[in-house]
Amino acid sequence: MAQFTSEGLTLAYDEFGPADARKAIVLVHGFSSNRYENWKRMGWYDAIAGKGMRGFALDCRGHGESAKPHDPVQYERGAMARDVFALLDRAGVERAHLLGFSMGAHVALTAAMADGARIDHLVVAGVGGRLFEPPRDPDAMAKAMEAASPDDIADPMLKSFRHFADEQKEDRLALAACSRGPRSPITKDALFAIRRPTLVIAGARDQLAGSPQGLADAIAGAKAVTIPGCDHFSMIAHGLFKASVFDFFDGWLE
Repeated sequence: MAQFTSEGLTLAYDEFGPADARKAIVLVHGFSSNRYENWKRMGWYDAIAGKGMRGFALDCRGHGESAKPHDPVQYERGAMARDVFALLDRAGVERAHLLGFSMGAHVALTAAMADGARIDHLVVAGVGGRLFEPPRDPDAMAKAMEAASPDDIADPMLKSFRHFADEQKEDRLALAACSRGPRSPITKDALFAIRRPTLVIAGARDQLAGSPQGLADAIAGAKAVTIPGCDHFSMIAHGLFKASVFDFFDGWLE
């Protein structure tokens, strides 16, 4: 396991693919997941190395083998975006593709708005038009992580996240703090700052994300892909997810 330090926190990451590759990519996983479950187990490491790219995947703060503070302030979305740039600095990479899934997509969008010059192509997956809708209960996810048992959680989506966190043996108090981390809403006006080739991907049955076109329309020149038959959780393993990403990198979707 490799590590780097970002703003005083020790974060874990993997590097894969040829070290002298001309192109690099950073993968940012979703909430309650980790670099192994979201990316390596799903074949992304091998696929990226097979494309001749130098790849990096980090465990976000609060997840996997990275530091797990219980203070929500440590999970400010801008700080999580700066972790991505700290990893690039650690690797000596000036510019890379950036792929984020779900929470990782929010981090990737924040990074692109903050310093797009370091991003080549941007891919955000597991997000869509519902990004612009305020949550009915902003504290619901944190409460689900703090519940004594998954049986105490009524909402099926929240129960799924809780079961997944338990399966991964994640620190649920750290996840609750992550969910409560301070963040500014991502608005259509703010997304106007993104001037990188962008792809938005979501499953056709992803009720958490909504339509990927609804988000793509807010980013100049962005493309949208809908993966048929998939919900939020099943899309990550679908072959069309990888195919769409690599087609985008190769210029077929631009």
